[in-house]
Amino acid sequence: MSAATTRSRTTDRLCAEAVDLARAAAEEAAAPGVVGEHAGLVSEGDRVVTHFFECKELGYRGWRWAVTVARASRAKIVTLDEVVLLPGPDALLAPEWVPWSERLRPGDMGPGDLLPTDAEDLRLEPGYSGDDEPMPSSPVSEEMAELVEAEDAEVTAGTPANLPVTPARGSITSVAEELGMRRARVLSRYGLHIAADRWDEAYGAKTPMAQAAPATCVSCGFLQPIGGSLGQAFGVCANEFSPADGRVVSLSYGCGGHSEAAVMPKPPVPAPPVIDETKVDPFPLRPSADSGSVPAVADEDAAELGHS
Repeated sequence: MSAATTRSRTTDRLCAEAVDLARAAAEEAAAPGVVGEHAGLVSEGDRVVTHFFECKELGYRGWRWAVTVARASRAKIVTLDEVVLLPGPDALLAPEWVPWSERLRPGDMGPGDLLPTDAEDLRLEPGYSGDDEPMPSSPVSEEMAELVEAEDAEVTAGTPANLPVTPARGSITSVAEELGMRRARVLSRYGLHIAADRWDEAYGAKTPMAQAAPATCVSCGFLQPIGGSLGQAFGVCANEFSPADGRVVSLSYGCGGHSEAAVMPKPPVPAPPVIDETKVDPFPLRPSADSGSVPAVADEDAAELGHS
């Protein structure tokens, strides 16, 4: 091994003794009063030493001022290389940066927020098949791009000649439109599975509400069916008193608001009064023979009836 490639890791004595030089450099670079005690040194190579000083600045707990000094070969003067603020072993550090796409959680979006989807999003797949070019109505098609450019340049009174027309009957595009797939992208099998798992976790058979329910949603009159393949396992709850009102629920979900859970008994209705208008109720004006003397009031009533 040549002498040029052999380097000694022995700490240089003059560089190690240059603590005052290193402290002065750190104090010049830092704010007044934030450079603390000398916290050791480390040899970086031949005649190169880094001195560490405690940092007393608020918000930088465990950080250290690192001042690197060096000395030329056969020179007795130590010079300054650089001054930086570095985190120590117990330094308070910011958490590792995470891309926004991984930090986003359901419910984070607000009014005016835009959530772009990746072109290779695994949850989506092309909404058409058999065509090499995008559909005329697709926002990525050349026809739509030319139309937008023409509208931005000048607003014409007539109809542009390159407007997308209704697809010819029997074409692949017309079939896709009839099946509801005339969109740039639709849910892939992976997208369907993760959506089903998410909905079943929130409103599925394993939730405490479903475990205590008298019946499942598949037999509830408030369940509104949905189309597509997800309609075989999910629907929309339309019971305003249910905790899942307006939510996508599993057919195996249930709650106490089931339409057939209990029939409310009708309050008893009293019988209407019976009035027989064809029968006369007698009210005798004179007492019977065995009742004794006739009261004066009865005689007066009889006299009045005789005059009438």
